[in-house]
Amino acid sequence: MLRLVAASLCLRCPSVAAVALNPRRCATLSSAENQQTVEDLYDLSVDIQKIRKLNGWVLHQSPAYAKEVAELLKDMGASGPIIARIITVHPEAVLCQLGHMQAQRELWMSVCPGQKELVGIIEKFPASFFTPTSHHGNQRDNIAYFQSLNLNKRIVTKLMASAPQSFSRSVEQNKVMVHTLQQAYKDLGGDEANMKIWLQKLLSQNPFVLLKPPEVLRQNLLFLRDKGFSTAELLHLLSKLRGFVTELNPDSMRSTLSFSQETIGCSEAELRDIILKCPAVLYYPRSTLAERIDSMLKAGISMSQIIATPTVLELTTQIVTYRMQRLKSHGYDARAGSLEVLNGTKKDFEMNYGKLQLRRERPIFNPVAPLKGDD
Repeated sequence: MLRLVAASLCLRCPSVAAVALNPRRCATLSSAENQQTVEDLYDLSVDIQKIRKLNGWVLHQSPAYAKEVAELLKDMGASGPIIARIITVHPEAVLCQLGHMQAQRELWMSVCPGQKELVGIIEKFPASFFTPTSHHGNQRDNIAYFQSLNLNKRIVTKLMASAPQSFSRSVEQNKVMVHTLQQAYKDLGGDEANMKIWLQKLLSQNPFVLLKPPEVLRQNLLFLRDKGFSTAELLHLLSKLRGFVTELNPDSMRSTLSFSQETIGCSEAELRDIILKCPAVLYYPRSTLAERIDSMLKAGISMSQIIATPTVLELTTQIVTYRMQRLKSHGYDARAGSLEVLNGTKKDFEMNYGKLQLRRERPIFNPVAPLKGDD
């Protein structure tokens, strides 16, 4: 019974499902914890209690390779605390055999600048590195394919780390989606000379775009074309939506567009202009848009201000409230001026805020005033 429970737990975790299905890799389950593994993890200062709570089945496996994992990471430059964090977050790593881990290191180093950078990636995405042996061939083939597209190695590394599923599957599946993206870009009038840069940016901003069915992209572009967006505007959206055009579907967009037009009180042409300025309007849920618009109206911001600067809708209610209060404390009332000063990241806001302060504090120069001379 315990064997079945552990197998069930193993299969629920996508990153280790293939391990359980591969009889050559699957460790033997014991009714008691593997004391050697527990001792090795204690020696490495790993949080055993956390593992018992979240991934206790790992401690029952035999054989395990905690020391070998630690030695490999140490050889790559990882410190003791980093090794402990990696194993605590992803204890399945101790089930990987040394030969497979060494092969993974060689594979990743073919696209990674150095071992220090690779350690940083493993710390953030341990499941992407400690993958089942059955994925190794697909990983190698996908690396070769993306390199054949002349993509920056940094982009390939980011894809492997943040969207490992796209490298674990057949390279043919990725080829189909990449071809669909490239064809859409060209059909919409994109400059072929810039296509590599466009594709790199798209994959970097949304690595999971590769995992979407190609038909979704075609359906969404056809829907938006029917809504009056020109070819050039569709290319703009495909570039600015960070790949989210594949996260959407015609039904969700139809609902959002209808709600936005009714709430804002604008024509279809005006709504298209708003979306081109702020593509996020297309994929935010109706409830999110309603909350943000309502809170700004209650704060005294007019609908005309929102229409003029729709990108303010990308900010949460809390952020807008905080920024308005901070500006007001220094004499700037967002209700009576442009909302541009509210926009952007925290860094952007601090920069705009600093410019406003400087403008208020700088003395006005009077060109006709006499200059003070030495007495």
